[in-house]
Amino acid sequence: MKTMYFVTALCAASLFTGNAYGVKQVEVLKRDGHQNEIPLLDNRFRIDSKIDEITLLFFRKSGAPAVILVRPDGSKYFATDSVKNPNLDWFDELSYDLVTIKKPMAGPWQVIGSILADSRIVVLGEISLEAEPLPSMLFRGETIKITGKILNDGEPINTNLFRDVVSLNVDFVSTNNENFANFGAGIQEVAEFKDDGRGFDERPKDGVFTGEFTLDFPAGEWTPELYVATPLLQRRIVQNTIEVHEPPFVTEVALAEQDTDEHLLTINIDPSIVKPETVIIQGKIYYPNNEEQMFTIDAAAKDSRQLSVKNYDWGRYSVELSVFGTNINGREFMATLPTYKFEIERPIEAVPEIDPATIITPDKMIESEPVEEKMATSTIISLIVGCNTLILLLGWLLIRIFVQKKPIKFKVKLPFLKKKKTSEGDVADTEKNQVGKNGSKNDRSGEILNLSMTDD
Repeated sequence: MKTMYFVTALCAASLFTGNAYGVKQVEVLKRDGHQNEIPLLDNRFRIDSKIDEITLLFFRKSGAPAVILVRPDGSKYFATDSVKNPNLDWFDELSYDLVTIKKPMAGPWQVIGSILADSRIVVLGEISLEAEPLPSMLFRGETIKITGKILNDGEPINTNLFRDVVSLNVDFVSTNNENFANFGAGIQEVAEFKDDGRGFDERPKDGVFTGEFTLDFPAGEWTPELYVATPLLQRRIVQNTIEVHEPPFVTEVALAEQDTDEHLLTINIDPSIVKPETVIIQGKIYYPNNEEQMFTIDAAAKDSRQLSVKNYDWGRYSVELSVFGTNINGREFMATLPTYKFEIERPIEAVPEIDPATIITPDKMIESEPVEEKMATSTIISLIVGCNTLILLLGWLLIRIFVQKKPIKFKVKLPFLKKKKTSEGDVADTEKNQVGKNGSKNDRSGEILNLSMTDD
């Protein structure tokens, strides 16, 4: 018969044995169902010759390199040897090494590496997984609590480091029944729990995995599966098929008819699933103006509850609902219902009436179009003529100044300048006549001027 053992290097006090001469010896690795822990003396241990396969788990400092195994003949096993050695499987993780050896060499072995101080070897025997069965009647939105244990030979594993690398997973597998809404939904990974005292786990390192999860997947027929799957071990529990119902609560709202009224939210309870007299509802209202309001509705012996919501004009309202009560099987439950939302439309503002006299009919538009077109055409022609004239004038000036090298002269005849010039000419003629009287002679033909004096 093939024998298989799990060996784990974990924290504890260091023990050893001695022979008759007081010499320390390495204790033989064995498991008899009563002793599941033996000391790891100076990182040494002995493997019996009857072992066909053994799995070793060594915890080391986080981030330290993988350990090295020294066989009895002095040869070494490295993590990389698992690639080419069919008798060696090695999982090199961040804080531990998981090594499986087929047909190990009998005798004293040694491990080299950053093994945690005060280590011991724990021999794992028959590993089993136990978990409480889920309730047969559930509904969507309900919060479920579950506990599970990993046992070694029927006893909880009390080694802390071992529980650090083990987690409990919960899956819901659809039965693919076409009569239910979850047909073809596949597998829903619901939760993962650790024995670390965090979240919903009650006590750390007690060997019990405790957690809570919410059924936030479609209603229908499901098969719960709880399993532990690590390189160290794999255990799975398939529970009986259960049916997840739709929430036994139907919500509707009656909007306020007047501005002074309040909106009325009604929550109807299905008495075929829960007991109405045990139902307590609490939650929070979110108003359009960002105001929030907490509320609580106490239990009452009726199948409906009503909640008044203040009327803050138009906008979106949201109501969160949490329900506590007891179902018809006597099991207490806690559920979170989908957020209920409703919206008040924005009122349409009244538009003032338009004077018929100011309305432009199509006939008026047609009559005004030619005038506008004519005005636009004349404006365009004037702009074109003006621009061309300006371009010609600028061209003439450039040619005269830079090509012909001529100055620009402007001859302007002003009437008052001409009159002044004529007056100056008359004065000059008068002077000439006076000179003639005095014996001067102005001969335009070129005669000689007589300058002789008279007898007087």
